[in-house]
Amino acid sequence: MSKGGRPPGPDGVAVVDKPAGWTSHDVVARSRGLLGTRKVGHSGTLDPDATGVLVLGVGRATRLLRYLTALGKSYEAEVVLGTETSTLDAAGEVTATHDMAAVTLDDARRVAAEQLTGPILQVPPMVSAVKVDGRRLHELAREGIEVAREARPVTVHTFTLDEGPEPGVLRAAVACSSGTYVRTLAADLGHALGGGAHLRALRRTSVGGFTLADAVALDALTPEDLLPVAAAVAHLPSVVVDGDVAVAVGHGKVLDRPVLGVDGGEGPWAVLDPSGALLAVYADHRGGTVKPDLVIPAG
Repeated sequence: MSKGGRPPGPDGVAVVDKPAGWTSHDVVARSRGLLGTRKVGHSGTLDPDATGVLVLGVGRATRLLRYLTALGKSYEAEVVLGTETSTLDAAGEVTATHDMAAVTLDDARRVAAEQLTGPILQVPPMVSAVKVDGRRLHELAREGIEVAREARPVTVHTFTLDEGPEPGVLRAAVACSSGTYVRTLAADLGHALGGGAHLRALRRTSVGGFTLADAVALDALTPEDLLPVAAAVAHLPSVVVDGDVAVAVGHGKVLDRPVLGVDGGEGPWAVLDPSGALLAVYADHRGGTVKPDLVIPAG
C-alpha cells in the first residue's frame, strides 16, 4: 500500500497515438483520468495539429523521462510549395506566396540531399518552446514580438521526398535528432528552391525505438497497455544483478565497476534484476567507480 493506505497506482511507459487538435498537456491530463493516477508526464511535445507517437511516463517511470528526451525521432508530413505562413505550418496566416510551378521533384530531392541532410544549423521557429532571455518564443509570438534566434546544430539523418496528393505538394519522410523542427525544414526547403513553403499533416512515426506499432489510441488507453518501467531505458546498455549487489544497488551505493559488471563503456547503464525489472540507472564516477543516477523504489 502507498502512503495514506491507498493502493499504488500503475507504473510503466505508455505510447499514445496523439490525435490532432490536442496539446501534449491535454494528452497527459486525459491519460491521468484514464489510468487513475496523477503521476503522468510526457517525454517531448508534439504540436497540437500534429499526430502520432507521444511517449508518456506513468508512476515510477515519470522519473525516467529525461532519458528519452534526446532520442532521435522520425516523421511523415506534407510540404506545400509556394506559400509561406507565420507559423511555418498550416495553422498560421499566409505571409507570402510564390510561383513555384516550375520546381520538379528532382529539384526538391537534390536540395534536400545537398543542403538539408546531415549535420546542419537550424533557426528555431518563433512558435517553439525555446527560451530567449527567459521567455519562451511562442509566448513572444503571441504578443506579436519577433526576436533574433541563434541557429542551433541538429542532424537530419534522412529527408526523403515524393509526389504528394496534389500539384505543388510533396510527401516528406524525415529521421532526425532531437531538437529538429520539421516545419523549419519545410520552410528552408522552400527558400532553397527559390520561393517558400510550409508544412502540413505532420505525423510522428517514432521516438527512439517506440513506433506507431506500439501506440494506442488515446481514448482506448488502459493500465494494461503500459509497457514495463524498464522500457523507458531500453536504449541504454544494461547489466543484470542479483544477491548482495542488487541490495547495494537498491540502497544507492557507489560501487566499483567490476562489482556492477561494467568494466567498459561510459554509461549510463540500466541495472536490472534477473526478472528484467529496473532497479536503477548508474553513471560513471571517479576512481573506477560508478554511482546511482537514479534508484527505482520497490513497488
